[in-house]
Amino acid sequence: MATGKTMRAIVKTRAGVGAELLEVPVPQPGPGEILVKVTATSICGSDLHIWQWNSWAQKRIHLPQIMGHELAGTVVEVGDGVERVRVGDFVSAETHLACGVCYQCRTGRPEICQNLRILGVDTTGVFAEFAVIPEVNAIVNDERIPADYASVQEPLGNAIDTVLAEDVSGKSILITGLGPVGLLAVAVARAAGAGLILASEPNEYRRSLASNLGATRVVNPLEEDVVEVVRQMTGGNGVEVLAEMSGNPQALRDGLRSLTPGGRASILALYDQEVRLDLNDLVVLRGIRLFGITGRKMFTTWYKAQELLANGRLDLGPVVTHRLPFEKYREAFELMSNGQCGKVVLLPEA
Repeated sequence: MATGKTMRAIVKTRAGVGAELLEVPVPQPGPGEILVKVTATSICGSDLHIWQWNSWAQKRIHLPQIMGHELAGTVVEVGDGVERVRVGDFVSAETHLACGVCYQCRTGRPEICQNLRILGVDTTGVFAEFAVIPEVNAIVNDERIPADYASVQEPLGNAIDTVLAEDVSGKSILITGLGPVGLLAVAVARAAGAGLILASEPNEYRRSLASNLGATRVVNPLEEDVVEVVRQMTGGNGVEVLAEMSGNPQALRDGLRSLTPGGRASILALYDQEVRLDLNDLVVLRGIRLFGITGRKMFTTWYKAQELLANGRLDLGPVVTHRLPFEKYREAFELMSNGQCGKVVLLPEA
């Protein structure tokens, strides 16, 4: 693509709430990189943190910066040395940028690389008409997957690894927190054959979405005792699996209390501060298995996501609630801020 071209991009230009839709130069792919014409790009919780400029964003983001990291699009140019990906391929991006040489990378765990960087957080993002990504991070999509769903595969991978850290077929599960990834966890649990699917969430809109996705019972923790509801629904035994997606310390404590002895807890959520737990009574003496989930496995989780979506085993219709053009990016972030949405997808071309 010729130099001198410009594109629209959503750029975090200054400290404080918000961002701007600007005209910026189209990036050029370097060696080992590809240029993608973005078809769809979805908003993540970390994007919302950057928009709101919370303490995490203030410490992590270097201004100015194009936001965003979840995308689907078509390859329009490749840099020197690119061999696997071709112009015309329909791709998404694994957002973990691993160094490839640390102990974790060399022993098959690049998603927890010691020098890990995140696309759109530590580098230029993809809320733009064009984006450059490393070829090694490009996922060539199955053409049967719609672009809006393909852009959601990155957070879908988070939900897959949280729910499927161990087998859930026929098992009872409690999902605490029904933000977009929590909603995806409900969909994954159902697709994976979980038995009783319970969920906890104070937001009425998102409780309704979870019910539409097939949750057996959705609890408002501000009005009901989550632990008591779980006991009633499981004959006093408690659930076999906890998927904690909320980042709320009380939700974590309630979730652990809701587990049957010998159960498993997968924690994807991040917390604003240190969390106090009675590890003796909640974990150790009850034989609970704890899994810390960080993103997705590179790249096995992507194959699972592709299989679920391409063959229609996973319906994201109830999760992807809004598709908005770039011009309405402020409305998109307002929806996210107010929790009146599931997954929001931005479309560079209206």
